[in-house]
Amino acid sequence: MELLSALSLGELALSFSRVPLFPVFDLSYFIVSILYLKYEPGAVELSRRHPMASWLCAMLHCFGSYILADLLLGEPLIDYFSNNSSVLLASAVWYLIFFCPLDLFYKCVCFLPVKLIFVAMKEVVRVRKIAVGIHHAHHHYHHGWFVMIATGWVKGSGVALMSNFEQLLRGVWKPETNEILHMSFPTKASLYGAILFTLQQTRWLPVSKASLIFIFTMFMVSCKVFLTATHSHSSPFDVLEGYICPVLFGAAWGGDHHHDDHGGSHGGSHDGSGPGSPHSALPARSKEELSEGSRKKKTKKAD
Repeated sequence: MELLSALSLGELALSFSRVPLFPVFDLSYFIVSILYLKYEPGAVELSRRHPMASWLCAMLHCFGSYILADLLLGEPLIDYFSNNSSVLLASAVWYLIFFCPLDLFYKCVCFLPVKLIFVAMKEVVRVRKIAVGIHHAHHHYHHGWFVMIATGWVKGSGVALMSNFEQLLRGVWKPETNEILHMSFPTKASLYGAILFTLQQTRWLPVSKASLIFIFTMFMVSCKVFLTATHSHSSPFDVLEGYICPVLFGAAWGGDHHHDDHGGSHGGSHDGSGPGSPHSALPARSKEELSEGSRKKKTKKAD
């Protein structure tokens, strides 16, 4: 706190925490959220064949975190939809992204410099939602640390956590894409941020809420803008988790994330030879079978 005061960041953090989110920051949040929906395979075709289902998916992308938080706290799930201004704004963004003539709106917001601005503003909303979720849960459960952490977590990454339900609305069922199994950077960061804000709310972290909001927002904005600009799917936490998780859990955090889809092609040649490997339990294939399989693959490619 003395360092923050010396650098005159206390007043800046306080002013930053009081900046209203509606409509500018919320608009950016809706644009980026619905952009991610349009990136999903089959989302454009769904909007043409079933516009109502597409609109519902868009609303889940925009307000899924509020729905999950209300579910955890036993409040009406449809409560946030009484906010007519936000719902109308999100609906307008959905219509422009999917149905604007010549895709002009989509092309404008997808232009990388413009998109990076929207991504940065979305992270401002994410951090503020985590802080508000922790504060809200604290009113219901003053000593319920896990409730506060869970509420802040879903406030920050509720859309990702309910992605399987959103996929069902689009007629897709991919349980292997569960966000709990394969956490993305925003989901991990929301969890860690929820822990920090819970510690601050319960007076275990000696820093003001405004300062924590400012510092964590700068971290999230910097990381997410960099990852978006470089088209990277990695996480800044990977290096730290690579050292800590083998000590605590005996394996790297999310170590199977990159091996579920490619384990058959990469793991079989390098890891399958060890006696303790799960591949060693499978019957070995002879050279004739392997050559026969390769001939069939070549035949299919030729066809």
